[in-house]
Amino acid sequence: MIQKFEKIKKIKGELVLPGDKSISHRSVMLASLAKGKSFIHNLSNSEDVLSTKKCFTQLGASIIDNGDTVEIVGRGYKGFVKSENELYAGNSGTTARLLMGILSGQNFSSVITGDKSLSSRPMRRVIEPLSLMGVKTETASEQFLPIKIFPPKEIVPINYELPVASAQVKNAILLAGLHCSSSTEVIENIPTRNHTELMLGLKIINSNKKIISVVSKKNYPESNEYFIPSDISTASFFIVLTLLTKQSELLLKNISLNDTRTGILKVLQEMGGKIELLNENIINGEKRGDVFIQSSELRNVKIDNTIIPNIIDEIPILAVAGLFADSSFEIRNASELRKKESDRINSICYNFRLLGLNVNEYEDGFKVEGDIQNQQVIFESFGDHRIAMAFSILSLLLDEGAAVNNFECVKISNPDFITQLKSISYY
Repeated sequence: MIQKFEKIKKIKGELVLPGDKSISHRSVMLASLAKGKSFIHNLSNSEDVLSTKKCFTQLGASIIDNGDTVEIVGRGYKGFVKSENELYAGNSGTTARLLMGILSGQNFSSVITGDKSLSSRPMRRVIEPLSLMGVKTETASEQFLPIKIFPPKEIVPINYELPVASAQVKNAILLAGLHCSSSTEVIENIPTRNHTELMLGLKIINSNKKIISVVSKKNYPESNEYFIPSDISTASFFIVLTLLTKQSELLLKNISLNDTRTGILKVLQEMGGKIELLNENIINGEKRGDVFIQSSELRNVKIDNTIIPNIIDEIPILAVAGLFADSSFEIRNASELRKKESDRINSICYNFRLLGLNVNEYEDGFKVEGDIQNQQVIFESFGDHRIAMAFSILSLLLDEGAAVNNFECVKISNPDFITQLKSISYY
């Protein structure tokens, strides 16, 4: 499906966005692991989270959607039942990789599959630490999905230093570690999103500029009530659109302000973005608050390497902001972008070239500069929801508008994207 967009004149109003996707995944997982009844408020309605719900239903959890609240009756320690069918993670890397950790502690073997895109994403990074914990796996080829998991009789605790900054790898180990009698430790040189640690109340040690997360059977989740803040990654598209549209202002309500996720706000503020945080509070260990945005004149800045894991999902829309800011936009040390739903470095560069811009593509990033030469182009989403939404925002800023091909992939994270846009847009 090709979605067309006309140039926008002004943004004004307020939005309440769906629940944070990362926290939603973990809420469903922890509630399903716990024994008894849990309640989740403002669960994400994305296809990715739906994949997680389906997988845990197959494993025996009872999941009832009551509109704004989801009720989950979990199975308790090693209480899952073997699924009659393969567990299909769809497009969701979080579902697949975190599920690998959880299934490593069960009493039966399991098979995880995914769609074409997910089946091309690397699983070796999870397989290797799980193998150190005694878990055996079988993959079709080259350690990609589908994967069959054979849990050991007793899972082995490990002390593991992450070779790459990846919250999904860290979480797979921590969730497997919930089934260890003694402590498993995961060591990070660069901090990644810490929702699982907060939700489980894990011990965190800061030592020699490294972060050590400690987990064991003592941290096994209990039934709970989760109040999920809105997704800051989803919010970033509306934030950039407001910053770049003249005479505009927007209030985003109840946004996740977790310190491992707010790098996008910090970078945009450094670029001159008028972004104000209001009504900050903490619920379920997660910081949240309202975000007020006003039109701004942006200038590009050097992006610190250490913040890259914090902003990795927001780089496509940050690149759009950089395109309209003073001077050239450049990002490096972001090779992880090539292992997302699409090769996002290539996807971004391809679409920028359609506009006649000067683009230098590197293995770990890209640089873009020059003036837009072409209008009314059709951008390619590459089946990647964040690429589709980023270039939708860019289309709205072009004098003659533009279009995005295979736009339907946005439902992976935000099925209501167009409705939300229309509610705050003036043409």
